[in-house]
Amino acid sequence: MALPWLDPDYVAFPSPEKAMRDPNGLLAAGGDLTPQWLLTAYRHGIFPWYEDGQPILWWSPDPRLIIVPGQLHISRSLRKVLRSGQFTVSLDRCFDDVIVACAAPRSESSGTWITAEMQNAYSELHGLGHAHSVEVWDGKQLVGGLYGVAIGKVFFGESMFSRQDNASKVALAYLSKQLLDWEFRLIDCQVSNPHLRSLGAQEIGRQEFQAILRQYTAVASRAGPWQLETRLNPEDHEK
Repeated sequence: MALPWLDPDYVAFPSPEKAMRDPNGLLAAGGDLTPQWLLTAYRHGIFPWYEDGQPILWWSPDPRLIIVPGQLHISRSLRKVLRSGQFTVSLDRCFDDVIVACAAPRSESSGTWITAEMQNAYSELHGLGHAHSVEVWDGKQLVGGLYGVAIGKVFFGESMFSRQDNASKVALAYLSKQLLDWEFRLIDCQVSNPHLRSLGAQEIGRQEFQAILRQYTAVASRAGPWQLETRLNPEDHEK
């Protein structure tokens, strides 16, 4: 099947049901990364994922990996870290620093899918109040965090990073609790991986995911920039 090519001057996507099975979820190429393109994509359960030298590739995998706010699994070791007070957490304090850190090459890979074009696009979304970051600090040092896009009562996670053990898990724990307090329905984790599944992420089918999006992205979004308002009690989470 030929991959549909999207006209950058006309914001429209094929139905996610037309996404390929192999590779799982590949839907279309082309288009643009303007706020209108990105927000339209997320509302339909579609996200961009590609590398330098490739066209923009759009994906909608089935099944979909999600975390229900408040249902994150907190291990005994992470519980100890959260109780220790080693880290402090903030929201939307330094979005650009977080996305740059997420884009840095990982030990298992020399490349990155968070291209300069992607960084600029999400920074623009952040400036418009749609993209948000969680920062984890050890003193004055940024040691972990994550970023994503919020529409209505859905948070679409994009990437996380950690420069110290457990720092990205701390970011996710605080985000989960804060979104629970704000009555968010889910955190989209996109594609399954063992690390997120060990933290309580679960798979749901595309049709169920799309139904949730239709209901919960239609409500008013919480204005940015965000500020941390929650108190996280590690004892409230599952072992």
